[in-house]
Parts: sequence; structure tokens; C-alpha cells
Amino acid sequence: MEGTSSGEEEAEDSSNETRLLPETAVAADDSAPYIGQRFLTHDAAYEFYGGFAKRCGFSIRRHRTEGKDGVGKGLTRRYFVCHRAGNAPAKPFSDGATPQRNRKSSRCGCRAYLRIGRDAGAGGPEWRVTGFSNRHNHELLRQDQVRFLPAYRVISDSDRDRILLFAKSGISVQQMMRIMELEKRVEPGSLPFTEKDVSNLIHSFRRSNQEEENVDLLKMCRIFKEKDPNFKYDFTRDAHNRLVNMAWSYASSIQSYKVFGDAVVFDTSHRLTALDMPLGIWIGMNNHGMPCFFGCTLLREENLQSFTWALQVFLNFMNRKAPQTILTDQNIYLKEAVEKELPTTKHALSIWLIAARLHNMENTMDFDHGWNDMVDCYGLHGNRHIVSLFASRNIWALPYLRGHFSAGLTASPGVSKSISDFIQRLLSAQRRLSHFIEQVAVVVDYKDQAGEQQTVQQNLKNINLKTAAPMESHAAAIFTPYAFSKLQDELVAAAHYASFHLEGDVFLVRHHAKTDGGCIVTWHQMGELISCSCQMFESSGILCRHILRVLTTLNYFQIPDHYLPVRWHKTLPPPSKSLICAPKYSGASERVKTLQSIVSALVSEAAKSDERMDLATHEVSVLLSRIRQQPVSVNVSGDSAHSSLAAVAKDFISSENVNISK
Repeated sequence: MEGTSSGEEEAEDSSNETRLLPETAVAADDSAPYIGQRFLTHDAAYEFYGGFAKRCGFSIRRHRTEGKDGVGKGLTRRYFVCHRAGNAPAKPFSDGATPQRNRKSSRCGCRAYLRIGRDAGAGGPEWRVTGFSNRHNHELLRQDQVRFLPAYRVISDSDRDRILLFAKSGISVQQMMRIMELEKRVEPGSLPFTEKDVSNLIHSFRRSNQEEENVDLLKMCRIFKEKDPNFKYDFTRDAHNRLVNMAWSYASSIQSYKVFGDAVVFDTSHRLTALDMPLGIWIGMNNHGMPCFFGCTLLREENLQSFTWALQVFLNFMNRKAPQTILTDQNIYLKEAVEKELPTTKHALSIWLIAARLHNMENTMDFDHGWNDMVDCYGLHGNRHIVSLFASRNIWALPYLRGHFSAGLTASPGVSKSISDFIQRLLSAQRRLSHFIEQVAVVVDYKDQAGEQQTVQQNLKNINLKTAAPMESHAAAIFTPYAFSKLQDELVAAAHYASFHLEGDVFLVRHHAKTDGGCIVTWHQMGELISCSCQMFESSGILCRHILRVLTTLNYFQIPDHYLPVRWHKTLPPPSKSLICAPKYSGASERVKTLQSIVSALVSEAAKSDERMDLATHEVSVLLSRIRQQPVSVNVSGDSAHSSLAAVAKDFISSENVNISK
């Protein structure tokens, strides 16, 4: 920084000023300053001295300026000093209200300097070196270290523009550095700036452009609302009219939630890089075991107020229907918000891999004993993290979560990976922030289409019955392949279990090779109600092997309807007609049956060979995509709806020249 003549003590101009210490000596040529050296401008002198300093292992800064005979006579003398010259100024006293950075100063009173004076004579350069000292009271840096000094960490305009472009695309700082190293063909770590410099640049840019980005997000929502009246969004602003929180959901997501919203994952561990805001994502699992998207939220702060707002808005989007179970990250504010806004919902942590062996124990007593044995074995009694986990075991350990429906979300690391992969695809939508809302919709729609294609492929495959039990074929006709595979595993295992009638309606079921333990199954003939102490059905909606064994003993040939949950059915109930733009078909039942007949014939023909199956799957997926692009009318009769659909199908088939029967 520049100073005035009242600043630090002026370095003395003595005869030994030009002497160099042995360790900092340089050749007495044009590479080192010398008394009498002339420059056209003081900036040229500064640049020359800076180059010399970098070669020696230090950096410089502008120090004092002096004018002839006071102010108004022009600049006549200037000082450039070592970056460690002077002493750190004393910090003002703080009462604690304003936090201060506790950072040490690098200044140590170094007296190395260069002084230049203005030459009033004509006919040559006007600035002349009048004083120079290269005596330092500190060690100088090596050439591989000196580039880290702030004076030499420079981001050029072209690099700045490229970094900001990378930031908008969602690329991490580490990835930016590696890309630019490859582009410039330099060794890793050899760029003229550091990761911290890049982070500071991005942060300063976001602060200056944040309001513009916020306006873009709201504009996106308004545009999407015009395209789809069933799209829902909400937001809050602060006293300065700046965006604080925002949430949105699509019409298809709201429809999915009506059927599959019994178990929800609320993942808040990600950030929208372009705005540096936490990104919360609501996700569930459909009847084919695939992730389904429910909604998104952007939060300025991760505090109780923000999480409470997010949950309130989400419930409003979903017509105040609360999930049976919600899985979240471990966050004390989020925990409080769930307890406040979802009092009837079971809150669980999505920690699939915590103490995997203990996680799957049968009951809470065994879990507690196993945990204590683990702590004793590894000497973890004083570990605060372990103590905290045990204190919160009721929201992550499977024995404590049994009996609360979760659609299997708490049971398998494979489910966690499937959801994580889906979230990563959502995060990739950051590549163009100006279209973020629309891009997320594209990702969600693509996932829906991929799910439908996978569903078609599953339904076309022949189901292999493993037990020949009537209950197996009954379930196969009702459940999706995903749900049936889960039930089939339990049916196969049930054959290895023995049931013992204890008294009344109570049975003991255990593996045939064991002589103790087992599960208690209770059967009430009135109402055909049956339950098991393992509580698998209550948690997943799939009957356990113990219940299936008892049903076999009781000569059941079909599973009671109330133990075949609708959420796992192949055919789901029709969507609600409560949406604004839901088409209201009048007298269209016959036409729907006709369409179903055509689809049935298509499936029958396609199942005759793998080639037909692949062709049908691909073409039907494309047809479905084209149908979705057609406009939706508010009041559409059955005739017009059927005619429009038939026209689209006819045009598609004729244009693609599809002939499945060949």
C-alpha cells in the first residue's frame, strides 16, 4: 500500500546501501537495480524491481511517496519496499460483537528497499534510482516457493472468464485447476494461482451476481408454470428483496407421491454450486424398486427456520399428505423441523453402512448387547462420535425401525446406490443455471421413461416359479416383478422353516436346523389378520417367511388381499382427477378398452422373440415421448381424446414403418 511521509521510519541513504548480502547477491548487470539507473515512469521502475525481487525470493509493495516542498508541487520521490517491511498495525479493540480474523502478519521490519527520484533535467528518462538496499532480516524463498506469494498469484482476464464459465457449469475447483493445467500444458501445481484464489474469485463473483441469478430462477419457475399449470413452486425473500428459500415440484412428481409417498428420502447433503446454496431433494421408490422424484428445495441457510419452511411447503405441494417414514441426513435442525412439522411420521437416518452387522439384528435387546460388545472389543468408551450414534440409535438402527413402513429404503446399500446415482444425474443439470428448473424436469422425465421401458421389459419376461405353491402364482399375477422377487425369496426360504402351534392363535416359527429362538406369529381368524414379531411386512409391505410358513400350515392357497399392498401392484389405481388440467373423459371406457386390447396384442406379438421385444420396447418408448409432447386440453371429451391418441399413434407407426408382426 502507498503511505505518506508520516508513515514508517524512512530508510537511510548511506554509503553501504548498495551492498548485497552473500546469500542474496546477484550479478551487477541489468538484472539488479543500481544507483543512477533511469526509468521513463515510476511504474516501469516498479515492474523492474518486482522482477528482480521474484528472482531473489521475495515480493515488493509500494510504500511512501513524497512531493517537492509539500503538497501541490508534484510527485518527486517514491519508495518500493520488501513485502515484509514495517510492523503489523495494532488491531482496534473489539467488544466481541464484530468477529475478527485471528491471522498473523508476515511483516517483520525488513529494511530492503528501492528509492527513485524524479529528475528535473530534460532530454532523458525522468526517474532515477537514488537509493537501494537488498539487506533482508528474514530468509528468502526458493523459486518453487516464491510463486505462492500474493503478489505473484495473478489470475488473468482470460483465466478469470474461463473460471467463471466453469463455475456456472458446476465443475469443482479441483477439476477447474486440472483442466487449465492440461490446457496450458504445465505440471500439476504450476499455475500462477492456487485453488484458494479460484475459490475467492468465484465467491466474490457470486456475491455480486447473486441477485441476477435469483431473478433467473424465479423467471424459470414462472415460465414453467405457464407451460404446465400443475407445476408448483414457492419462495421467500428477505427484507432487501433477495431470494432466501425456494422449492418446486412437477405434476408427474405430485402424482407419483400420491401412490409412493409412504416412504421419502430428504437428501440435503448437496449444494447448487452456481449459487452456493444447499440443495434438498425429495425422492421415493416406486413399485418397480426404482427411484422416483418428488421435489427440490434451495435454502440460503441450513437452520431450523429454513428446514421448517421447506417441510411446510412440501406438504402443501402434496395436499398435506405426510409420509409414513422420512429418511434424512444427520442434522440437528432438520431433526427438530421433522418433529415439529411431521409429528406422525417416523424419522430415520439414511445410514445403510453404520455397523452393518449390528444394523440387521433381530431385536433391540440383541442390538444393545452387540453394541456394548463392539465398544468393549475396540475400546471405544470415550469416543464421542460412538456415544452420539448409540444415543440416536432409534432413528437409524434397523431393530428400532422395524414396524415403520420404509418401502425397503432402510434395508439395502443397493437402494442407497440407486438413489445416489439418480441424485447425481439431477446435480448434472447445473451445467446451465439459466435453465436449471427445466433441466431437472428433463432428467426426471428421462428417468420416468427409462423406468417405463424397464417395466415393459420386466413384464415381457417370463416369470419363473420356484415353489409351485398356489400362493406363489397368485402373487406373481398381482405384484410387479420387483416386488414379486422379494416375496418369492421369502417363499423359498419358508420351506426351510418349521411352525409350532403354541396356544390359541400363536405360532412359533424357526429354522429347521435350530433348536432355540425363532419368531412369534399371531393369527386372528376373525378378519384374517396375521402378524410376526420380525415386523417385515410393516416395514416393507412384503410378507416374511414366518408368516408365509404359517399360512401354508393353515392351508391358505392365496394371500389375503390386505397383505398385497396396492403400492406393489402391477396395475395402479388411475390418477386423481383433481388436478387443474387433468383430462376428464366422458364415456371413454370403451375406447380405453380398445386401446388396452391393442396394447395386449402388441405385447403378445413382441413376446415371441427377443428381436420383437427389443423393437417393441424401443418404439413404444419413443411413441410415449411423442404423446407427452402433445398439448393437453382442460375439457376434452372421450371421442376427441381417443381420436387424438389414435392420430398420433397412426402417424408414428406410418412414419417409422413399424410392423411387429413380421
